[in-house]
Amino acid sequence: MVTRQGMRPDVRAALADAQRLGFLGPRSIDEVIEHARFFVSALVDVDGRVIDLGSGGGVPGLVIAHDRPDLTVTLLDRRSKRTDFLTRVVRRLGWDDRVEVRGDDATALHPLDAEGWDAAVARGFGPPFDTLRIAAGLTRRGGTVVISEPPDGDRWAQCPLVVDGSVRREAAPRAVARFTVLAH
Repeated sequence: MVTRQGMRPDVRAALADAQRLGFLGPRSIDEVIEHARFFVSALVDVDGRVIDLGSGGGVPGLVIAHDRPDLTVTLLDRRSKRTDFLTRVVRRLGWDDRVEVRGDDATALHPLDAEGWDAAVARGFGPPFDTLRIAAGLTRRGGTVVISEPPDGDRWAQCPLVVDGSVRREAAPRAVARFTVLAH
């Protein structure tokens, strides 16, 4: 069964629980889902493995896993309360075969293999340039990085990775910035 905005009720309930526990901000769940779907749209041409850096209450990772069951999603957060919660949610949703929860610090991670993840996403992970550097380091060459973007301005023009050509900014839906990883 799917409800308002095409979201399964158990996923909506999990996001509401995450909010109640303080893992998501006070925005309405409908707004949270709408924002997460900008990430889904930015991943339209991505196949394979996606890592959600600093998953917190599961956004955007749970929405990506819901809307793109063809992807394998890793939810990464270093706080055990959040990863314990996410592990229970993933189990309850029956997504154990395609969604992994990891309790690690992103700066200590290495790509899954020489190729890395096919895409990395981040919403509220950390300072923008640091987020892009860490995400690009975990993403294979030619892979995609999608980061939450403020409503106004372009903060990426002076980003060292953009300036030195390690990543290329791509067109993206509003509310997110999308990059292609060109070099590590």
